Amino acid sequence: MFVLTVDQRGSTGHPDRVPEVLARLGELLDGRPGVVVPFDRTVGDEVQGVLGDAGTVVEVVLDLLRDGGWSVGVGAGSVDEPLPAVSREASGEAFVRAREAVEQAKSRAATAPVAVRGEPSARAAEVEALLRLLAAVVERRTAPGWEAVDTLARVGGTQKDVARVLGVSEQAVSQRLRVALWPEEAAVRPVVARLLGELRSSRQGEPFEDPRKGGR
Repeated sequence: MFVLTVDQRGSTGHPDRVPEVLARLGELLDGRPGVVVPFDRTVGDEVQGVLGDAGTVVEVVLDLLRDGGWSVGVGAGSVDEPLPAVSREASGEAFVRAREAVEQAKSRAATAPVAVRGEPSARAAEVEALLRLLAAVVERRTAPGWEAVDTLARVGGTQKDVARVLGVSEQAVSQRLRVALWPEEAAVRPVVARLLGELRSSRQGEPFEDPRKGGR
């Protein structure tokens, strides 16, 4: 299971953006696989959700990093079941790891505000590195590049379809996507999802004692 803990960056002295991001995530995840517990406010300017599909996790993380206003922690592992309707009432290994991850993501040393915790830790570090690399691609994408990428996702067709919608040549669309590094991002996303899906509980067959409840 995957828990995402998301904290607003630079919230001191800035408007509360939690309602905005919850609406955005609700729209993004509508009809998507693996939504176990929908995103909701936990405390202050933080939101949290539980997902069961690695590909959906990657999509949510990159969408939040595109926005630029959030620190994102991903925790992979077991959860205490049955899960409640809201994540702030839940507990388990993945929740503890997500908390550790988001605190790391808020570190000034982080090259991008995202961190991943899971087992094996080396695999979690690989996922984190790839997500940060994709974040760098997303951060540098121009408005025309995003227009082409977003239109391609929306129409679900070919570059010819995108050209028709945007009123530009197919060659122009191809150039925009190439400069935006979209073919490279599209190829890497499933690799990241596969690696993320290989993370597991560190205590196979053993109950996890949540330190927030006085465990070890």
